[in-house]
This record gives sequence, C-alpha cells and structure tokens, in this order.
Amino acid sequence: MLKEFKEFAMRGSLLDLAIGIVLGAAFGRIISSFVSDVLMPPIGLLVGGLDFANLFIPLRGGPYPSVAAAKAVAAPTINYGIFLLTVIDFVIVAFVMFLLVRQINKLQRRPEVTPTSKPCPYCLSIVPLKAVRCPHCTSTLEAA
Repeated sequence: MLKEFKEFAMRGSLLDLAIGIVLGAAFGRIISSFVSDVLMPPIGLLVGGLDFANLFIPLRGGPYPSVAAAKAVAAPTINYGIFLLTVIDFVIVAFVMFLLVRQINKLQRRPEVTPTSKPCPYCLSIVPLKAVRCPHCTSTLEAA
C-alpha cells in the first residue's frame, strides 16, 4: 500500500498541481501586499488621507478609532474597507492571470493545417483533395 501511495503522490500531474497551488498562494500574498502597501496608500491620499483598511461600521458599542480597537473589545463590525481591498486584490490577480494566459497562448504556435479533402460541389460529400471524380455521385471534379 505504501508503494502505491508513493506512485500516486509522485505522478507528474499531481506534483504539477501541488507546485501550482504553492506558487499561486505566494503570488496571492504578493498581490495583497502590492494592493495594501503600494497601491492603496496613494489612492487614500488622493481621496483625503483615507485608510481603506479602517473603513468599518460598528454594530454595537461606541465609536472606535480603528478596526483593531473594535476587535480588541470584541465589538462586531462590518469591515467594508477590508472587503474593498480584497475585491481589488481579486481583480488585479484575475487581470494578471488573464494577461499571462493570453501571452502563453500567443507564444504557442498553432500548426498550420493543410486541407486533405474537399466537398464535392454536386453532392457535398467529402472527397480527397486530389480526386478528379466523386466516388459518391461519380461527377467529374475540377483538378486541385
């Protein structure tokens, strides 16, 4: 049983999937850091010094200066600023993945397909490209 498990775990597709998940998680952390540490501070500055991570609505209790202060006293909050940051993270990750897949598709050369058959103009049956007579309706075909 141990040998079977080792063969299962070492299959190429399973290892590729595991590597993809680990790299995807690391890429997600990089994008999250980019959004919260690089992108949002200038945007917050442009809209009047707003810190999106501290946009929240307390559901109980008095006013709190930050989400951390509300969580410290276990006050329930709706953290819509953190949600906005998460949505922006997702949009950026999705856009980067779109660009990556688009580039990979452009780099993969599709083999040029040369036709090997043609339709008979009389009975519309498929005949070889070099055929001079249709085997189905026996009509004479033009030379290719």
